[in-house]
Amino acid sequence: MLKTKWIASSAAAVGLLAAAMLLHAAPIKAQNAPSPEQQDRFREMEEFLAVYQRIKSRYVDKVDDKKLMEGAIQGMLSSLDPHSAFLDKSDFENLNTQIEGEYGGLGLSVTIEQGAVKVIAPTADTPADKAGIKPGDYITHLDDKLIVGGTLDEAVEAMRGMPGTSIKLRIVRLGREEPFDLKITRAIIDLKPVKWKALGDIGLITITGFSQDTGKDVAEAVRGVEKSLGKKALGYIVDLRSNPGGLLDEAVAVSDVFLESGEIVSERGRGKGDVQRWFAEREFAGDVTKGAPVIVLVDAGSASASEIVAGALQDHHRAIVMGEQSFGKGSVQTVLPLSRDTGLRLTIARYHLPSGRSVQEGGIKPDIQVPQLSDPDYAKRIALRETDLRRHLINELTATDKELEEDVTKDPRFTKTAEELKAEGIEDFQLHYAMETLRRLGKNTQRLAKKDATPGS
Repeated sequence: MLKTKWIASSAAAVGLLAAAMLLHAAPIKAQNAPSPEQQDRFREMEEFLAVYQRIKSRYVDKVDDKKLMEGAIQGMLSSLDPHSAFLDKSDFENLNTQIEGEYGGLGLSVTIEQGAVKVIAPTADTPADKAGIKPGDYITHLDDKLIVGGTLDEAVEAMRGMPGTSIKLRIVRLGREEPFDLKITRAIIDLKPVKWKALGDIGLITITGFSQDTGKDVAEAVRGVEKSLGKKALGYIVDLRSNPGGLLDEAVAVSDVFLESGEIVSERGRGKGDVQRWFAEREFAGDVTKGAPVIVLVDAGSASASEIVAGALQDHHRAIVMGEQSFGKGSVQTVLPLSRDTGLRLTIARYHLPSGRSVQEGGIKPDIQVPQLSDPDYAKRIALRETDLRRHLINELTATDKELEEDVTKDPRFTKTAEELKAEGIEDFQLHYAMETLRRLGKNTQRLAKKDATPGS
């Protein structure tokens, strides 16, 4: 199937070249003359085929046609944006695994930056997370083998493997003078993305990705918290930190869990009329929490679908967004099958939040900025965001980086060190701060509810 596709592509190119040659060789009536745009296209195809022929005839080693054509395809897509790519058989299988399965690996979301593998975020409670890998870390060696200059697919394939087996990673972390090694044991990465627990009278719902049925799982998590408490929760914390995103439909479904009505997100393509909108459809009979206060936690690793949820709840004033500026990926990709086991992941649109704003480049601005002071490397670490990726899409609306920098909470506790917080028993400062805030909100809500229920009040 792959060979047929590539041969068809080559045949199409040869056909265009032949047409170009005919146009140059034969007398053509003026009305049939190619437009300047068509002439440019013919010249570009001639140049492409000239390069192909030179490589085939002059390169020092014999080159496989399949390798050349795949390289040409990858080159075309890499010239567009960092999220468009050709999916070979292995990539296709990995994509399906991410959507609906589980795999043996470390639990990392990574990208390539100038030939180096850079960590976007580790998935919570995975081997990579427990080993202490941080967003922004560079991985230079796997089992002492240099991977700088290789492909992202090769690095990901090497890090995956049988659960129980180990791999050594060499890490370069900005702020540390010397690289260091981490030996990590692979485990089954369970892609069931929703976990919940009751922290006193507060429900904590952690979402690590957006795969099939994430919305239903979040609705069940709310019901699970209430059942565990035996009453309505004081409020909920939705933890989207280090969540790289996933399926658009599931981002809509998760937002729907907390909303009664209204637009959640719109998708806007190339044409002015190419707009699609998603609304809260009461799939879960309206707001499952029945109006309980909600805080959404985000950080630099919160991307794409995570930003849709945080932004929609923020725009509807349904939740307080807390933490750090999110990643800033405001584009939509679709997978276009090319054969039974290959495809094209192509950026087809930008998404916009209910207020009309785009998160592309700028990300989600927290209502309350709370640094993760319990992380001893927080001050030294440089977060990776969409703006750091080569050829990222430009936000057609104005960026708000300066506003983000100016909106920093002046709470005196923000001066404490990780060691001081640890001595107080605080392992996760952002979560701790969210719980304190939610308890204040919840108590105020309960007090107002009692006042409203009092006759003559």
